[in-house]
Amino acid sequence: MNQEVIGTNAGLIWNALCEPKSLSLKALKKATKLKDKELYLALGWLAREGKISFDESTEELFIVLL
Repeated sequence: MNQEVIGTNAGLIWNALCEPKSLSLKALKKATKLKDKELYLALGWLAREGKISFDESTEELFIVLL
């Protein structure tokens, strides 16, 4: 998988998070229809850029748009 594909998948995640600002990992996967590997690589990309954070205060992991 190249950087262009990962960047495109990061864009899918960004768009999915624009309206609610926060989704569970499960809901984000369903909204983007990405496979696990694609999802995790794109989340890493966005986290590295400081665009998202992770909320682990509940039993379920939530991704939060910054």
